[in-house]
Amino acid sequence: MMKLKKGKLLIDQHNKNYMYGKKFGGNYVPETLKKPIEDLTNLFEKLRYNKKFLNERDYYFKNYVGVPTPFFKLNNLTKHLGGAQIWCKQVSKANGGAHKIYNATVHALLCKRAKKKYIIGDTGAGYAGKMLSMAAKKFGLKCKIFMGTKDIVRQAVNCRAMRKNGAEIVPVNSGSRTLVDAVSECMRYWVSNNDTTSMCVGSTVGPNIFIKICAWSTAQISRELIVQVKKEFGKVPKKLKLINCIGGGSSAMGFWNEFIDYDKNQVELIGVEAGGPKDSKRHAAPLTNGAKIGVLHGALQYVIQDAEGQIEETESISAGLDYPGVSPLHCLLKDSKRARYTSATDEEALAAFKLISKLEKVRPSLEPAHAFAEAIKIAPRLNKDTIIAVNSCGDAKKDMNIIKKRLGCSL
Repeated sequence: MMKLKKGKLLIDQHNKNYMYGKKFGGNYVPETLKKPIEDLTNLFEKLRYNKKFLNERDYYFKNYVGVPTPFFKLNNLTKHLGGAQIWCKQVSKANGGAHKIYNATVHALLCKRAKKKYIIGDTGAGYAGKMLSMAAKKFGLKCKIFMGTKDIVRQAVNCRAMRKNGAEIVPVNSGSRTLVDAVSECMRYWVSNNDTTSMCVGSTVGPNIFIKICAWSTAQISRELIVQVKKEFGKVPKKLKLINCIGGGSSAMGFWNEFIDYDKNQVELIGVEAGGPKDSKRHAAPLTNGAKIGVLHGALQYVIQDAEGQIEETESISAGLDYPGVSPLHCLLKDSKRARYTSATDEEALAAFKLISKLEKVRPSLEPAHAFAEAIKIAPRLNKDTIIAVNSCGDAKKDMNIIKKRLGCSL
């Protein structure tokens, strides 16, 4: 079992080869990308401690992103289920409707500091693309978004927003036509254009520097949350469970960052992957289903693969969780036993959305609906002194067509 180093940020717990422990991470990239990755790494490592840059980041987080986002008790859901108290960190109230705005804003600021005029990114649920198109427009950058054709159809709402912001959507028709293929095509484009173009990876995946930038950016969520928790309860409760959906893992890293050093018996970190349709063998839950370690998008991680080591196609109603790998940071948290991982099926996520939208004014997207499904499952078994906090990291506007088709209701 791996051991985490207390008092040291999780993103920095790698060796000189950017490996977390002996198993995860690294920079498995073509020779042509080593120099641009090194340049971006040097720029970020310099700026993350630069007071002027930090002030600039905080200014835009407050006045553009709109922090802090709300934290409140779901009274009706708590009463309906009995047992533990259920609270919501409504990150979807951030500008644009999802947590992806933190990473997009930081990448846009880095792009400006690198004196580049073009920025590219990948997207599955469309939120990473939407947010990057917003940030590009805000900071006067030209933007391309790579997106699988399957996701372009099911996330049409966010596609309209990207185009409205002036971004070009590059359709990806290879493989499963989802997020994994979009990331691959985005990286291929960057190989040929890195002299003029910055790349933003939309989650805590890929070569090490993209993992670090994304997790460092979304850590704003837990910096707010720990203050809000102490304000509500006077201190961090003796029994606190932080539940987050897991695809690539960016929102969870942001939600958990400030709490990782707490004892797991006090603060339990629970990640919920996409279990896929209940009648299908396909899923997007490598941590839950015993996936083997492999290389995907430049890093070693648990990844869904066949007997020959080829990446297998995944399936989930949630485009943002429909990814065969997972962040090396979550692999580290799993192997160190600091976090517990489980999964929810499409049907459980839909049922959770239906119940929450009936009882509360929260309309989570299908990604955090997976996290709410776990909260609904465990809350009745726990006592009222246990606090469950769920990260509602995206709103359901992008999923309105899917929800209408599957549940027969409109938002």
